[in-house]
Amino acid sequence: MRILKVEPGKAAYEKDIDNTLESIQEEVGGGLFQPIYMGDGTVLCCNDEGKLLGMEMNRRLGSDIICGPFFVVAEAGEDFVSLTDEQLDTYMELFGEPEQFQDYEPDAQPRAWIISF
Repeated sequence: MRILKVEPGKAAYEKDIDNTLESIQEEVGGGLFQPIYMGDGTVLCCNDEGKLLGMEMNRRLGSDIICGPFFVVAEAGEDFVSLTDEQLDTYMELFGEPEQFQDYEPDAQPRAWIISF
C-alpha cells in the first residue's frame, strides 16, 4: 500500500509497504503503534511509546509533537489502504519539510491525565 513516510530531520516521501502488522511496526520504529484518525479518511500511524522511548522529535500535530518516525495511510472501514493522489498531496504539503525544535519542547514530553469522578 502507498503511504507517506515522515522521519525526523528528513523530507517526507512516498513509499510502498506491505499491509501487515510487522510492516506497520517496522515503519514506526518497532513496538506498538498508535493510529491517529485524522477525520478525512486518513490515519497517522506513529510509535505509541515514541516520547517514553526518547525518540527524536519529528513534526508538530496541533498542540502536540510526534516523536519518532510515522506515516500517513488511507482507511477503508477497519482496513488500511493506499493513499490517493489527493491525500498524498495534502499530507506532503503538511509534513513535507522537516521542522526545527528547541532543545527542550514541553509538547514533546510524555503526559498523563488523571480523571476523577
